[in-house]
Amino acid sequence: MMKSLFLSLLLVSVLFMNSFTEVQGGKWKGEGTTQNLESIVIGRCYDYIRIVNPAVGEKNCSEIWEAFKNAFINKDPCNILPKDYELFINLSLHTIPPNKSLFWENNHLLVNSFAGRGQRYMSLADTLFGFFGDFLNWCGQANSIELDYESCPTTEECENNAVESFWRMASITYAQHSSGVIHVLLNGSAVGGAYPEPGFFADYEIPNLQKDKISQIAIWVVDDIEGPDIDSCGTHTVEKLENRLKTLGYDVICTDNYKSVMFLLCVDYPDDPKCTLSSSAPAAQRGPISSDRGGSWNKLMFVSFVGFLFRFALVY
Repeated sequence: MMKSLFLSLLLVSVLFMNSFTEVQGGKWKGEGTTQNLESIVIGRCYDYIRIVNPAVGEKNCSEIWEAFKNAFINKDPCNILPKDYELFINLSLHTIPPNKSLFWENNHLLVNSFAGRGQRYMSLADTLFGFFGDFLNWCGQANSIELDYESCPTTEECENNAVESFWRMASITYAQHSSGVIHVLLNGSAVGGAYPEPGFFADYEIPNLQKDKISQIAIWVVDDIEGPDIDSCGTHTVEKLENRLKTLGYDVICTDNYKSVMFLLCVDYPDDPKCTLSSSAPAAQRGPISSDRGGSWNKLMFVSFVGFLFRFALVY
């Protein structure tokens, strides 16, 4: 009898300790804080103000890091709110040039490449506050000044986690300071549609656009080169987005498979039929040329042409 009671108490104790550990953040489902986080973000800050975009002027990178860290450190990792990052945003804020804003959904890497680190467009990740946290992960622990390098909560575990709230605040700020022609790059091959709801663009960016500062919203719906054509202008979720923006009073235009973006995608898929350059007349040739040699020459010319276009865009 006593032995059974002892085993029952031991089992209860083990279950309690496991539950306690999970609550403390030791057993979250998400990956832990990025190693060397402080060194990475301070380095990114100096890289941005010295090389990427020196036009923003002098910034105190150590002070920005402290404001960033204090937004979530020594707090319940599931109770971090967007407003907790207000000081960080205020210290890192700078002007976003008119006509340069590039919003997106479901094509993070493509947007980073197309924007050209702010040379072509300035996406959220090309601002100082977005550049600071791009592709990084972080969280703290309740009643501790230490970062949690073991695990961090996912959005499924709790919405008010450190990373989710950071990007909400960053998205709100980015939308509020965008002006002129606004560009939106959507993935026409995304499962569920190009314009997700809920989503950052739908929930945090559209509501915070300043209508009096915006002349037009240009939507680009681009399919993955080897992906399906699920969504397009005037259909499905894109039509829903167009109607929402028009109802809000915006001048909206929409383009499927915007050529400049397609050129960039085709650098990696020169043989795909979508990447074939057509000509109204056959090129003059002297003597017989095999189909293989002609095809190789066309591929070479295509890749060279695309490379020239993007070098030209970066310079001008």
